[in-house]
Amino acid sequence: MPEGHTLHRLALDLSEAFAGQRLRVSSPQGRFAESAALVDGDECRGADTWGKQLFIEFVGDRFIHIHLGLYGKLAITSTEPGEEPPAPVGQVRLRLIGTTSYADLRGATACDLMTREQRAACVARLGPDPLRPDADPERAWARISSSRAPIGGLLMDQSVLAGVGNVYRAELLFRHRLDPMRPGRSLRRGQWQAMWADLVELMADGLAKNRIDTVRPEHTPEAMGRPPRRDDHGGEVYVYRRAGQPCHVCGRPVRTAELHQRNLFWCPGCQRTYRPRGNGARRAGAPQTAAPENAAPENAAH
Repeated sequence: MPEGHTLHRLALDLSEAFAGQRLRVSSPQGRFAESAALVDGDECRGADTWGKQLFIEFVGDRFIHIHLGLYGKLAITSTEPGEEPPAPVGQVRLRLIGTTSYADLRGATACDLMTREQRAACVARLGPDPLRPDADPERAWARISSSRAPIGGLLMDQSVLAGVGNVYRAELLFRHRLDPMRPGRSLRRGQWQAMWADLVELMADGLAKNRIDTVRPEHTPEAMGRPPRRDDHGGEVYVYRRAGQPCHVCGRPVRTAELHQRNLFWCPGCQRTYRPRGNGARRAGAPQTAAPENAAPENAAH
């Protein structure tokens, strides 16, 4: 599933391609045909996103709402002025045609037409988006600081934090040396503030470069003399999809387990198992690993 920075990039590309134009809107597949007819020929105001929810605005306070889900794709293709796009291929839920571009949507989890009030209701169910200037991290902290749930699950809950996916979840926890199974309410405010600031910076970098890089300068392939990562997700990372490979920092094998039906990745050396103060017993369900004696404190940054 695309992470939040990918949706923000898509919103920028849609705005560049279609804002200010009267669009031809159709549903070759037919599932969105009735709604498409309501905005066909209307002016597009642009697009924006909140987390993983994409909104394409038209005059009259109407929005095409899209959630790509795991398999959705919205492809924008340039054309010459006056050139007719080719006939749709496959199951195209939505087609937008402008003066010099067209876009086809396939495989999305959701595609529906909303009023401004419905858009507001959709957004109200979401947590703050680190890529939005109006984001309020205190809203997320209020949920995290009162929850017994693992922080590794809370970071992926879109009602807590919008736009964070599996890559940013794994990498953020590693960079802050946090046990993914640590209860949210055990975090300190200072830890959350540092995590939020880091997340804002990482996702802004992902938006600018259109790829996720999370390793610090001293851990890049050039600095370490190691080969670059080869993965269809691209980017240099610490733990995501590196199960069994040595940690770039401590050398211990990266581990993986399932949490809420998604693969979780962590380093047992750098992300020590959380133990409540005054309780030496290992917490049930925690990754069964021990930290090396010289491990840094949990809130230290690499």
